[in-house]
Amino acid sequence: MPIIKLKKSIIPSCDVGSLEKLSRLIKSTCSVEGVGAYKIGFELVIPFGMEKVVKAIRKHTKLPVIYDHQKAGTDIPEMGEKFMKACKLADAVILFPQAGPETEVAWIKAAQQAKVNVIIGGEMTHQAYLKEAGGFIDDNAPKRMYEIAASMGVNDFVIPGNKPDKAMEYVKIIKNKIKNPVFYSPGLITQGGSISDLAKKLDSWHAIVGRAIYGARDMRKAAEKLA
Repeated sequence: MPIIKLKKSIIPSCDVGSLEKLSRLIKSTCSVEGVGAYKIGFELVIPFGMEKVVKAIRKHTKLPVIYDHQKAGTDIPEMGEKFMKACKLADAVILFPQAGPETEVAWIKAAQQAKVNVIIGGEMTHQAYLKEAGGFIDDNAPKRMYEIAASMGVNDFVIPGNKPDKAMEYVKIIKNKIKNPVFYSPGLITQGGSISDLAKKLDSWHAIVGRAIYGARDMRKAAEKLA
């Protein structure tokens, strides 16, 4: 079963600092046609806990909750099982397996055993990430991350929305491994990426949008416009 019922949607990224702000965001946008899920991260989960955060969302909607640990999959292989147990209230988790292939395989297996949907990312949206741009990560590392995940049956992938050419390279690699993958992209609007660009090129794609929605004066209108 797909994580999100829609083929294409907007995923508000709930990078807000309080449960009150979270509730206003969810209440304002959950009935907007084209909103497919919500992404939560450490800004809410560390101070308030996964249970309270998910409960606050569930007061208004049954849409999927995706947990982005920012970044999970960077520890030793054995921690995967503990991580998935801690994330059981979420409908899916995002992993960026930068700690290497052993960790990636172990954490994906842990998610599959725990029946937690997993979304795998490779290249991030900011500058100086890969070595070719002055970063730490080997230029071919994201390709290996995507290939390993696809070979293990993962169907959902994060690609950088503000690097469309690179994103489409990754799409091609993944599609050579599996049929009908689903893609998710941050890096849009405030980070320079265009929603229409990738939306026109991909059959199953979800735009992750943060500040352009939660920072808007009218969050509902912002979500409607983007959708």
